[in-house]
Amino acid sequence: MRGGECVSISGPSGVGKSLLLRAIVDLDEHRGEILLNGRTSLSYPAPVWRRLVSLVPAEPRWWYPRVGQHLPAGWNEEQVRPLLEACGFSTEVLQWQVSRLSTGEKQRLAVVRSLAREPAALLLDETGSALDQQNLLLLEALLASYRQTREVPVLWVSHDQDQLKRVATRRLYLSRDHLHDAAASDSSGGAP
Repeated sequence: MRGGECVSISGPSGVGKSLLLRAIVDLDEHRGEILLNGRTSLSYPAPVWRRLVSLVPAEPRWWYPRVGQHLPAGWNEEQVRPLLEACGFSTEVLQWQVSRLSTGEKQRLAVVRSLAREPAALLLDETGSALDQQNLLLLEALLASYRQTREVPVLWVSHDQDQLKRVATRRLYLSRDHLHDAAASDSSGGAP
């Protein structure tokens, strides 16, 4: 993948899309070689790699009671305000209890949390699957702006073909045996 490119992966449930993302971010064992800016993942300490290659899972985890406690050390409200506003929030959300958040709010705030860490690559797993159309489009615009202005590669897993057509510069389809070019499959009448 090139900087600024958004490659999507779709495919049937259980085929290994989320597992692939977890392997790339080095949360699951793998035998492949992963490169970022010409350096292999093994040349980085694991915490550094996971900061550079950020995974936003379908069901984001929250460790602290308040939203603002999840911001990177050294960040303040003014620095995170543009990200929050792009997702339809004011800085008041930083004081909210995580327990009061809806699934869609958690998904949007997980993206803000990830982008606040300024990753060099972004892995998105069903990001926005719990959002209404208006908030989904806001989130997609924020992610497109981030990847284009910072030339960050994005790997986006989704079952939503309309979303993937909107966001991806290249689309792949994962089957049980290998990755296919989804655009070629579309034109030949095959999967997806």
